[in-house]
Amino acid sequence: MKALFRRSEAVVALVLLLAMIGIGALNPAFFSLSNLFSLARSNVVNGIMALGVLTVMISGGIDVSFPAFAIAAMYLTIRLMLAVQWSGVIGPFLLATAIGLALGLLNAALVHGLRMIPLIVTLGTGALVRGALLGLVGTSQINIDRMPPELIRFGSTELVAVRDASGAHIGLSAMILIYLALALLVHLFLGRTLLGRGVYAYGDDREAARRAGFSPPWIVFTVYGLAGALAGFAGLLHASMIWLANPRDFIGLELDVIAAVVLGGASIFGGRGSVPGTMLGVFLLVMISNSLILMHIPTTWQRVVVGLIVIAATAITSWRDRRRLARGLA
Repeated sequence: MKALFRRSEAVVALVLLLAMIGIGALNPAFFSLSNLFSLARSNVVNGIMALGVLTVMISGGIDVSFPAFAIAAMYLTIRLMLAVQWSGVIGPFLLATAIGLALGLLNAALVHGLRMIPLIVTLGTGALVRGALLGLVGTSQINIDRMPPELIRFGSTELVAVRDASGAHIGLSAMILIYLALALLVHLFLGRTLLGRGVYAYGDDREAARRAGFSPPWIVFTVYGLAGALAGFAGLLHASMIWLANPRDFIGLELDVIAAVVLGGASIFGGRGSVPGTMLGVFLLVMISNSLILMHIPTTWQRVVVGLIVIAATAITSWRDRRRLARGLA
């Protein structure tokens, strides 16, 4: 049992369980079917983006540009669909993913090719992409009456649909299956492939990873490309689920996603992190935000809570890493 709780995932799972019990005791509406379905739905977009951020952080990098990439991929794809009357779903999602991938590879080229600091690079590319999108493409919101109907139908697909005692419709979004499938693929990539193991090795000790035969360029381009591709996919999925495309969406989302990844056990110094931990971190953060809304706490204070979580999770991670380093030197 003691060994089990040395794992970050087990600790986060325990905190999540205790938080659910406590919140449910304070507000029984938390355990209503509509709220639980809403919680699950709210995990999808943030969770998909977090999977990409996780791989970057394991490699020892950081990415704060993914919200801008998600919006650019989403808005450009939908504007193109409207301009050429492009129907279907698969093609647009492939295009949005490709746009995100290209932007992610730009990050990788700057980080690896020019040896630039990842935080500065991704701050710059995020601001550049969002500014160019708003300045060159436009700022108008595409509402439900103009949204491609195929995207709306896709985003509205439900796994389960029931009615509560009042007769209101309650549905569980099928987009959860996409999130789980992508999480499984990223988990298998990190744990079952040579390149995935190289990501961990590179984040833990870059020189040792290079001497062991892992290629730094492959690792850097893979993790930043994957983060961009997942962001592009998540951006279009977001629009299909809320039935509108707003080029000003996702401002400040990087804080929530990075907080969830760190909360899930990923080290800010690289070399550690897992998909299950990240998924638990995303769920915990979404649940806290949802519960604050149920308790009618203002949005400004919700941001304070998220900020405190980031600081606490980072402090715990740093303390844990120092202890491990001290044990290794002893």
